[in-house]
Amino acid sequence: MTDRATNSMSRDKIQQLLQAVGSEPVEDTSQVQATEYNWHESHYFNSKQLVRLSRFTEAVAEAMTRKFTKFCRSEFDVTVASVTQHYVNDFLSQFSDSGPKDYYILFNSGGESAKGGCGLIGMSEQAAINWARQLLGDSESEKEPGGDLSQLEESLLLDLVSALVEVFPDLDKSFDFHSEKSIVKGRWPLEADGTEELCKISFDVKKAGTEKGSEAYFLIFCRELEPVAGKTAKDSASLSEQDISKAILEHLYKVPVLVTGQLASIMLTFEEIMNLQADDILLLDKKVDQPTELIVDGRTFCYGHPVKSAGKYAVTITDTTAVFGDTAEE
Repeated sequence: MTDRATNSMSRDKIQQLLQAVGSEPVEDTSQVQATEYNWHESHYFNSKQLVRLSRFTEAVAEAMTRKFTKFCRSEFDVTVASVTQHYVNDFLSQFSDSGPKDYYILFNSGGESAKGGCGLIGMSEQAAINWARQLLGDSESEKEPGGDLSQLEESLLLDLVSALVEVFPDLDKSFDFHSEKSIVKGRWPLEADGTEELCKISFDVKKAGTEKGSEAYFLIFCRELEPVAGKTAKDSASLSEQDISKAILEHLYKVPVLVTGQLASIMLTFEEIMNLQADDILLLDKKVDQPTELIVDGRTFCYGHPVKSAGKYAVTITDTTAVFGDTAEE
């Protein structure tokens, strides 16, 4: 290299170098469409099944509107806030002495034992108080959270919730839900393994003419909702380890990988780099008969010799020992 070293480098040159050091070409992914997938979330139902389930929940909301209007003797509007899938552990982790003190009413399927439940309807403490107050026709009085419902309030609330649970079999005969005759407060009532999957259907319950409503939600084991979601026994069948491995490999085979051909390299000082100019000659660290490295993700995976093909640089593979443990030519 021609010796043009100097101890004086302009600030612009230094800034230019600092911007270049460590920067790498970034692949343009602006046209790539990808769906985010969270392995920690339940994916019991696919997108098409969720659409069918959402349509059903809209019918549930309309029926709940009629139930509220009948029981509270006032106009109500019930709308679906969200339909989400969860593992039971997602809810168990929320329970602590300082956690929310929601009210829960279990319901079961008619042909099963009452123990454990197949779902529940839940509401915040304030929502339970609001509903009980409206059932009593005492919509103007104020009652602060913290106390238990009276025996009368609890009885009226259970009657309302039982009617809400009956909406499911009314709309689809595949359900046979019946609510329990007791209310649980601040304690997880469902008997289930932490990895079992639940569907949470949240509703916004609002009295006509008011801006603020109360939220209620159903937590139902996903398996109970298969008929209305259109999930068949074939969809539910578990895959074998061989099927899973095959599917993963098929996806991996299609993943694009950037391969870099490295002729050789050289180590220069900061000062030498700043003084490089046209026609300078750099002596690299390999002899002309030594192989070129092919690199993937910073690691050499095979060797070859540089050639040209159709007016472009190319590499003839001569050694795959680095990745395959054998020697091959192609």
